[in-house]
Amino acid sequence: MAVTFLFLCVLGRLFYVQVIWGEDLQEKAIDQWTREIPVVARRGDILDANGVVLATNDDTYTVFVRKKAVKDKEYLSKKLSEILGVSYQYVFDKLTATSSSEVTIKKQVKKESIDCIIEQNFSGVYYSRDNSRVYPYNEFLTAVLGFTSTDGKGQSGLELYYDKYLSGINGEILYETDIVGVEIDGGKASYIPATNGLNLKLTIDYDVQQLCETAMDEAMEIHKAKSAQMIVIDPSCGAVRALVTKPSFNLNEVPRDDLVSLNKLGRNGIICDIYEPGSTFKVLTAAANVEEYLQGNKNAYSINHIYNSSRYRYIDGQKVKCWSDHKNGKHASLTLQGGLNNSCNPIFVDIAMALGKKTMYKYVELFNYGQVTGIDFGGEAQGMTLPESAVQNVDLARIAFGQTIAVTGLQLASATASAVNGGYYYVPYLVSEIYSEDGIVAEKIQPKLKNRTISEQASKIVSEMLEKVVSEGSGKQAYIEGYRVAGKTGVFGLTCVIIAMKKRYIMA
Repeated sequence: MAVTFLFLCVLGRLFYVQVIWGEDLQEKAIDQWTREIPVVARRGDILDANGVVLATNDDTYTVFVRKKAVKDKEYLSKKLSEILGVSYQYVFDKLTATSSSEVTIKKQVKKESIDCIIEQNFSGVYYSRDNSRVYPYNEFLTAVLGFTSTDGKGQSGLELYYDKYLSGINGEILYETDIVGVEIDGGKASYIPATNGLNLKLTIDYDVQQLCETAMDEAMEIHKAKSAQMIVIDPSCGAVRALVTKPSFNLNEVPRDDLVSLNKLGRNGIICDIYEPGSTFKVLTAAANVEEYLQGNKNAYSINHIYNSSRYRYIDGQKVKCWSDHKNGKHASLTLQGGLNNSCNPIFVDIAMALGKKTMYKYVELFNYGQVTGIDFGGEAQGMTLPESAVQNVDLARIAFGQTIAVTGLQLASATASAVNGGYYYVPYLVSEIYSEDGIVAEKIQPKLKNRTISEQASKIVSEMLEKVVSEGSGKQAYIEGYRVAGKTGVFGLTCVIIAMKKRYIMA
């Protein structure tokens, strides 16, 4: 019995070691008798809609040393310090004072330095390719593209949002070594290739972006502004054709040592910051009134209704006044068109009070204020709206002309786009295609219709009114001879539509 019991114990232990524990032991054995050199995957490129390369790579290398394979550490430290441009003491400490069997000496080493190392044929010195991210146009599209870490991982912008596609999968080369890590003469090497990252094709148009960058630089200089922002959206699909935030920084010289400046200059304020839109929000109020009138809502005003000429409205005992200064507290009697042309606050207060809180909030939700647009970019702000239940009459009056509500520039542009494109709210997007280096498309992003905001008829009426704001009203500075331009002015700038050569763009 005892012999049988011992035999079963040995058999059980053998089964455990070979079957259950076998895979783990095999990995440990391979680790002891092999050393690997990483093969870093090439990070995918980022290109504009027409193929202009906006982010790519400069092939560089990482140099590392297996200490046990080094015979003369002082000599190697001296030679590597000369070739790589680092201090002798730094290299020597790496080779003597660290506990790791394998140490990294320097990353992002140029090919010329690697050639020198190869010529010396140092024992225990190895290198592998890494990536140095390069942005050919320096301070261009900074807040959109974002940047990578020194290890080539996305840290902000599209580099971060699409990092899993851009990064690829690293490979490795396995060398046979002895127990102390010295490569065996005649040993075999195993190669596991890297899978390079995928490329991104943006909706951004380089030419449009360049024009916007120049315009914002000029605006900063002329008006001595602290910041300037612009976004251009194609309202027929939601594609972002340009997005500029100023000031910014050179993406090839990321200020990593100054986190305050990095966060301030690299922040995409169009998407991530909110503000009171002011009079540009009157597009929504006008659209709501026109749509409700067409639907037969008796509380909505007709398009040709003449509004009270007083520049004041008293709501719950509080005075709400027109932004402009008129003698005797009156201005000319105006229709809705005149109210848009002159950006008259009381007219929009009248509309909001007539439609009521429930109806106005219906359109705030339809135009997707107070919620993220869903753009493919991290950190999008959702804006700020008061809960409908908490809104008082005076709050509603101010919401009608863009106060007591906060939006992002992206929300404003997307909402305005839906007001003039037939009433279709498209999710804005920055990437149109993801594809491999051999041209195989992994994913094609199609325009996504989120919801309807107003009818085709209402949209046509609103568009024509906004065209007259530019040709006859407060937006005359945006008028371009030979082009159809529609827009609405506000304290913080101009939201306008340019219709030319069968292409429409929303600029905010």
